[in-house]
Amino acid sequence: MSNPWKEAEGRQPIVMRMIENSLLRDRVAHAYLFEGDPGTGKKETALLFAKSLFCREPLDGYQPCGACINCRRIQNGNHPDLHVIEPDGLSIKKEQIQFLQQEFKKTAVESGWKVYIINQADKMTASAANSLLKFLEEPSARTAAFLLTEQSSLVLPTILSRCQQLTFRPIDSSELKQRLIEEEINVPMASIVSKLTNHLDEALQLAQDEWFAQARLVVLKLYEGLKGGRLSAIVSLSEEFHSHFKEKQQVSLALDLFVLIHRDLLSIMTGEEKGLAFPDRLASFQQDALHLSAEALADRMAFILEAKRKLSRNMNQQLLMEQLLLKLQGGHAFV
Repeated sequence: MSNPWKEAEGRQPIVMRMIENSLLRDRVAHAYLFEGDPGTGKKETALLFAKSLFCREPLDGYQPCGACINCRRIQNGNHPDLHVIEPDGLSIKKEQIQFLQQEFKKTAVESGWKVYIINQADKMTASAANSLLKFLEEPSARTAAFLLTEQSSLVLPTILSRCQQLTFRPIDSSELKQRLIEEEINVPMASIVSKLTNHLDEALQLAQDEWFAQARLVVLKLYEGLKGGRLSAIVSLSEEFHSHFKEKQQVSLALDLFVLIHRDLLSIMTGEEKGLAFPDRLASFQQDALHLSAEALADRMAFILEAKRKLSRNMNQQLLMEQLLLKLQGGHAFV
């Protein structure tokens, strides 16, 4: 049986250690601000913290049991003393904060605690933020607030100063890959997208995008074309590459995929074959690595990164890719 607390400790050890200390020492702050990228577990952690405060039979004195009535009601989203505020449309409005204040004037129903979670706190309107500020300035006993944000710089400094701030670290590549596999993303796709982003939601979107799946295949075909000689590479480029990668951002992504191919080759050369971006191409890449020196591989990666820099300076995309292929094949330098 899974243990949500232990899982959270594995993903955010520093944050969970601070929460554990607060609970064990009975020094729960009246307001917390959780900051971090999407998919780093801010809301899940806030709910775990709330369960710890409400739990009737905590494990080791602080971990929620997950089975008592309070834990189950929080899990099901219907505990009367826990309120979650989400943006109404594009923002969190003053009326939502005022409703929260009215609710908190009532006596706690199930326990001595009252907790509220404000998701995407940076999306509060100015009037909502000012209304919340008054609420934070006069905290009630046994009340805990959790403000969640991806951008603390957009939250009023006066609100920040009244919160204990905890920063959630980004998900690392191997952890993200495992979480994608748990979401039924196949291993090759989970491997590649976990190298391109550390945002779970963004990774899921990319992994389920048919255009991206085709982009991966087009880049691999272009790479194979390079091995077949200049003509085949140019033909592959002209026939498929430019029809698929039309926008500047798309070409930049294609170059990122090219870099990842060459990083895999380098990993294979150094005997580090775990964590490849293209694990399904291992056998083929092993053969390719036999015919490349480390110096030649480093040159190739430098050429691709130089192409990315030139792309950022708005060089013509088609000309840039043609010159890159020539460079990779020992042709002329960039102009």
